[in-house]
Amino acid sequence: MSRSLQAVLLDVDGTLADTEEVHRQAFNAAFAAAGLDWEWSQALYHELLAVTGGKERIRYYLQRERPDFPLPDNADEFIAGLHQAKTGFYVSALASGKVPLRPGVERLLADVRRYGLRLAIVTTTTPDNITALLEHSFSQDVSGWFEVIAAGSVVPRKKPAPDIYHYALQQLQLEAQDCIAIEDSLNGLQSATAAGVSTLITINPYTAKQDFSGAALVLDHLGEPDLPCTVLAGGLAPDAMVDAEFLVQLHAETVTVS
Repeated sequence: MSRSLQAVLLDVDGTLADTEEVHRQAFNAAFAAAGLDWEWSQALYHELLAVTGGKERIRYYLQRERPDFPLPDNADEFIAGLHQAKTGFYVSALASGKVPLRPGVERLLADVRRYGLRLAIVTTTTPDNITALLEHSFSQDVSGWFEVIAAGSVVPRKKPAPDIYHYALQQLQLEAQDCIAIEDSLNGLQSATAAGVSTLITINPYTAKQDFSGAALVLDHLGEPDLPCTVLAGGLAPDAMVDAEFLVQLHAETVTVS
């Protein structure tokens, strides 16, 4: 027995926009402002992205790369302060218009709304980052488009744990089989699928080589009329670009309930 699609759940970083490089630069700016000689190269940041959450990423970096760094007694506050400063640099970059949306994102979201499906954000990034992206990267006011914004530290465990998806489903009062997720990373795929949500992947330069076995479909991006998307894995292929009707079809093919 099939179950009809009710909502589309979206990750943010790397999914709505190619933000990871801006995040990396913001981390480095925060470190420099604090007088630290830490420099996260693109290669290193690629590895650090295995850890979700900015504060968690800083702590992991210290454990792996700077085990001899003399952390102050209030280590949690020190790391939180660095992360807060990083968020400030990141939001400033967004406000300057340096982070355009990925191909097809705004078009698809508008089509999903016209189709009558619900929208939610499911991410580990901070609420301030989401607000800045919604305000500065879209061509119109989309603040009311998302019924639920599940973000930051509203759950104890971040992706790849399914907690943030469980939270979003609870807020939407929907079952996992009512939804489809759009993610860009292995952590996101594992989080969504562990919660029982069928997942479409759009890769980005930081995640292109990850193993997306278990995804309903893997694309290079969502597509535009003049920029067709390419199927990298999966059976059902969109006609040049993903629209709401295609998501309904993909959901019907990949989600069944007994």
